[in-house]
Amino acid sequence: MRNLLIALLVPVAIATVAGVALLYPWGAPEPESALTSGTPVAGEVTATAGGGCLAPGQVQVGEPPAGQADQCLTIDIRMTEGEAAGQVIRKVMPIEPSTPQFAVGDEVVLSFFGDDPADPDSYQIRDFQRGLPLTLLAALFAIAVIALGRWRGLAALVALGLSFLVIVFFILPSVLAGANPLLVAIAGSGLIMFVALYLTHGLSARTSVAVLGTMVSLALIGVISAIFSAMANLTGLDEDTSVLIASLGHGIDARGLLLAGVVIGALGVLDDVTVTQTSAVWELRRANPALTSRELYGAGLRIGRDHVGSAVNTLVMAYAGAALPVLLVSSLSGVGLAPVLGAQDIAQEIVRTLAGSIGIIAAVPITTMLAALIATREKMPVSGEQQPASDPA
Repeated sequence: MRNLLIALLVPVAIATVAGVALLYPWGAPEPESALTSGTPVAGEVTATAGGGCLAPGQVQVGEPPAGQADQCLTIDIRMTEGEAAGQVIRKVMPIEPSTPQFAVGDEVVLSFFGDDPADPDSYQIRDFQRGLPLTLLAALFAIAVIALGRWRGLAALVALGLSFLVIVFFILPSVLAGANPLLVAIAGSGLIMFVALYLTHGLSARTSVAVLGTMVSLALIGVISAIFSAMANLTGLDEDTSVLIASLGHGIDARGLLLAGVVIGALGVLDDVTVTQTSAVWELRRANPALTSRELYGAGLRIGRDHVGSAVNTLVMAYAGAALPVLLVSSLSGVGLAPVLGAQDIAQEIVRTLAGSIGIIAAVPITTMLAALIATREKMPVSGEQQPASDPA
């Protein structure tokens, strides 16, 4: 059985590495964006006041129009970096429903456009600074993972970091260079799958079964999403993708980008399902070595039914939360439920959710069957014998 696992996984691993090597834009120049966001510089709000909409240096001629005397917010910002560090600039921005609320002491990020650092017109307020709270939250997350998982938790964090590096240094550059987004997502997901699962759970037959179950389920998700996105005439040209194409200045496979998002988005949930199923089957086998593969499959499948219900709900709620603004805007149209669900932005989220959910559902019997067949043929440690180092508790 171990030889069979090796025979199944080695070709997939070789194909993954070859795909990454072929799809990576070796030596290609970095793509230039037609859109510019300026040079980011930091600043701190020192004063805010409501008032008229006159820019600094302008003089009001006559009385302001009725109701417009107090429709703008004047913000004094002390620059904390850049060539104008230490200077205070004044920005006037209209008060609208989408205007953020600024208070004294807020740390903000501005975009610098122009040649004169002392000219307020050379700056545009971009956003708030969020580095410190995000760093604290990440540290709290790491502490929680290590406190519960100990060495395995630390390995999971390392795997998470490596997965992020794959996304940043392979998937994003390859797609921006014009490679097929779906092929890039498949190769990148395969690399993430091997690295994350083996690094976190060790090199063992149990982990190999989880890898196989994840691989088969990902392939099923890709096929289903490709078929139904074509049947539903989904173009993938939502607002963000349209902005991306406009900024790149060259074409990109928008539907492939949609399918790539489906594959990558489902990978994390699939890892959870397949690892849980293999662990359940192995522990059932350890508790009762007399169980046959059929009995192991039945017991593992009962566990999987409970798990798949919560996993599918997690995926649906994740996509619904991400699409909440789109759902709210669509509900205001007042045209009924069917046209709203059939709109491009909503329909592609439905395909993402349902295709991913079908893959998660299929992962349970597939992984459980593989685990039951292999676990019954693997030697279990006798009572009191330590577990192998490759599969730590």
